[in-house]
Amino acid sequence: MSIEISRAHDLMAKALDYRSMRQDMIASNIANADTPFYKPRDVRFEDMLIQKKKEIFADNTGKLEMARTDGAHLDAQPNVDNSKAVLFYRDGHMARNDGNSVDIDVETTEMSKNSTIYNALIASIKKDANIFKSVIDASAKVS
Repeated sequence: MSIEISRAHDLMAKALDYRSMRQDMIASNIANADTPFYKPRDVRFEDMLIQKKKEIFADNTGKLEMARTDGAHLDAQPNVDNSKAVLFYRDGHMARNDGNSVDIDVETTEMSKNSTIYNALIASIKKDANIFKSVIDASAKVS
């Protein structure tokens, strides 16, 4: 039998795993800045985390359904399996003469944002654990 610290702990741990994966991907993009025909890659996992949050917290409220005025209309959102992070190529940046489209400014900005979120997640996990530690310490003083 395992002790569950909190429902949010598993979600934060999963988010840390994906943030670490994204940091590695951005570092790979920076390392390949001089590789001919290299396209910068990124990973999108926010949709998966939102779905996981809804499962953990049973949050099915606030969902606005699109009205379908005809039975032949397609669904607003296709049934996509969001259980995994999605790897994609970042485009929209001008490729250099060698076909490489890595923009160091974009990559370092993304790395900085990712590091900030990673550190915030670490702080949240520590704070979550400290709440339970303080309860255990306080109960030891009562005896």
